[in-house]
Amino acid sequence: MLPIFEALPALKGALNARESAVLVAPPGAGKTTAVPLALLEEPWVEGRKLIVLEPRRLAARAAASRMAANLGESVGETVGFRVRLQSKVSARTRIEVVTEGVFTRMILDDPGLDGVAAVLFDEFHERSLDADLGLAFARDVQSVLRDDLRLLVMSATLDGARISALLGDAPVVESQGRMFPVDTRYLGRDERQRLEERVGRAVERALAEESGSVLVFLPGQGEIRRTESWLNERLRRPDVDIAPLYGALEPAAQDRAISPSPAGRRKVVLATSIAETSLTIEGVRVVIDAGLARVPRYDPASGITRLETVRVSRAAADQRRGRAGRTEPGVCYRLWDEPETRALPAFARPEILEADLSRLALDLARWGARDADGLTFLDPPPAAAFAEARGLLTRIQALDAQGDLTSHGKALAEMPLPPRLAHMVVRGAASGQAREAAEVAAVLTEQGLGGKDVDLRRRLENLHRDRSPRARDAMALVERWSRAAGKPSGAKELEVGLMLAEAYPERVAKARGKPGEFQLAGGRGVYLEPTDPLARESWLAVGELGGGDSRDRVLLAAAVDEAELRETFADRLVAEDRLETTGGKVRAKRLLRLGKLVLEERLIENPDPAMIAGALMDQVRAEGLSALRLGERGRALLDRVAFLRSVDGDEWPDLSESALVERLDDWLEPLLAGRSSLSSLDEGTLHDALKTLVPWDLQRKMDALLPARFEAPTGNTFAIDYAAEGGPRVEVRVGELYGLSEHPSVAGGKVPLTLSLLSPAHRPIQITKDLPGFWKGSWREVKVEMKGRYPRHVWPDDPASAAPVTRAKPRGT
Repeated sequence: MLPIFEALPALKGALNARESAVLVAPPGAGKTTAVPLALLEEPWVEGRKLIVLEPRRLAARAAASRMAANLGESVGETVGFRVRLQSKVSARTRIEVVTEGVFTRMILDDPGLDGVAAVLFDEFHERSLDADLGLAFARDVQSVLRDDLRLLVMSATLDGARISALLGDAPVVESQGRMFPVDTRYLGRDERQRLEERVGRAVERALAEESGSVLVFLPGQGEIRRTESWLNERLRRPDVDIAPLYGALEPAAQDRAISPSPAGRRKVVLATSIAETSLTIEGVRVVIDAGLARVPRYDPASGITRLETVRVSRAAADQRRGRAGRTEPGVCYRLWDEPETRALPAFARPEILEADLSRLALDLARWGARDADGLTFLDPPPAAAFAEARGLLTRIQALDAQGDLTSHGKALAEMPLPPRLAHMVVRGAASGQAREAAEVAAVLTEQGLGGKDVDLRRRLENLHRDRSPRARDAMALVERWSRAAGKPSGAKELEVGLMLAEAYPERVAKARGKPGEFQLAGGRGVYLEPTDPLARESWLAVGELGGGDSRDRVLLAAAVDEAELRETFADRLVAEDRLETTGGKVRAKRLLRLGKLVLEERLIENPDPAMIAGALMDQVRAEGLSALRLGERGRALLDRVAFLRSVDGDEWPDLSESALVERLDDWLEPLLAGRSSLSSLDEGTLHDALKTLVPWDLQRKMDALLPARFEAPTGNTFAIDYAAEGGPRVEVRVGELYGLSEHPSVAGGKVPLTLSLLSPAHRPIQITKDLPGFWKGSWREVKVEMKGRYPRHVWPDDPASAAPVTRAKPRGT
């Protein structure tokens, strides 16, 4: 008997008494298949349906098949399923197992959930965006329209108290579950080996050491295929079958991977995280965990969702380990060192905190909500990402200026596609190309459909030739989308590349540099392998990118004709006049841009002088006053005013660099008429312009208080540095100060000059603010030293009363 049966009485009691409940049951307890069947005949069901949500198509089909088998029926009778591309239900169906995305469409189409008694959210701990949104919608329906609607949230690893509070303090029922002992063995992490080799050698070891089939967890399809190839080349075990298992596989291939092996044979299932929960793969008692997962990460800045390979959480690692102990004692080989387990994050981040929220924002708008505040989310969508999503919806005209759903937005919301792709299909329908656009959407949303060619046109050709069940299901879906997209309205037909550009206008790409190098309209660099046929195209529309730190790899694209791009995107092209400085001169160009891509560039013969002046002032704003040749006079003027401002306060204007840059219109702009460069402004012109910022009466006062130059007894003048550390300073040869008995000062005698006394060779002798004291004090020692060095110069005993000199004594005197 499955462990969940012990918890069923408490669960039934909780749902008889309350409208919501939480069930926490570990892997292997049997909750996925036993609970819906146990609840089917409860009085509150009254012949209505139960809806069971699963995170993945494979899990939904497998759960429906297991429940139908338990009833001795075929799928589509009492128990059926609805997933993307496939459904098996009938008028008799009372338990529908659906994927979370399908449920969102169901509740949007029928908010009252007519004929539904309860909604069961299985594996809610995976916290997909659709599960969070579905629960928020269902809780809203329960609160407003259907107080008899039951909600049951089921999970293996979940904070039951937190979800209970979200559901109005719903009762929490726990099942202890059942798991056989699992021996965990750590094999370490050898980064010198490729992942497929490390995994392959672990498989060889497991097959040699243990009995039973093996379940291997790998991050993605590429790693699965490489590991499959490695094992097929090296594994010499005729009794072992290699079975890949990932989302893009044909349903029949997925079913073969999870079905029991024939008698006398063993199986190695190479799976993504698709096999972590909801599935019991018959015969598996060995798990090999690479410890990696591939998760989507949305970058609002670029508008790109990338799949990133990350370390799994501890919760996911425990889930994977538990697969080995479902039916008997098992073994789990982990391809890392034991201490690393403690460093793993406890849980994976909910998708709502990482994902593109444009579909959520569109669904909320269709629900009648402009934001998420009125709904009960376990984790609310981040405000910045939600605002960016609504901005996208406004750009594709799904929302109006007030944020309400437009008629175009209603058409998009009714299609089970991301808003960008729904927009593309509806746009295609307007030109009579609904089917073609729907095919593009199918290739973009169904991984591997049409093959792996980068060229979208090749993938579409392959899809048309494909006669597999998956391709037939996809084409049936294409037919439904194209019928729902609307009728032709006479719009211009689009090439397939332009269809793709309608969905992702910021991913229009222009060739640059070497073959295969492109730049997106959003500004980011991307690349193709140089040998790819698309690598030498001038323009591309990009549909899918692979992650990279500085640039991404193009995984799906189509060539675009520039002339058609200009015509189709005419309303999105921006004309811009731009100035650039070359060799100190400003040139004006007129650009035609799509985002950051330049389609056309030409020189402007007679640019507006005001535009040139504006560009020159922008240069000063960017570079500061260093962009101008102020010269000694200009610098000295600014230093004098700054000094007076520090002494006398706000009576004096602020001529600091930041203040002057703010006032360029007042003093610099008048000088720029007819000029094309800053270098043509001479020092005198700039000095005079700066001086106009000082009122006339203050100029006279400044000249009286702070002379620009100091006059020595010889009659020679020397520049005063008013910006010097320690106060105004002048450098002068000591002989020119002979005869000076009082120390010179400025600011009406308030501030003594700092005298830097120099030798005849202009080398520093002394710095003083007390010249008389120097004459009477240390001059005697200085005189002896200087006389020894410069015997032909005059070195009097009493400089204060001696005549000043400018040169050495004549020879012979």
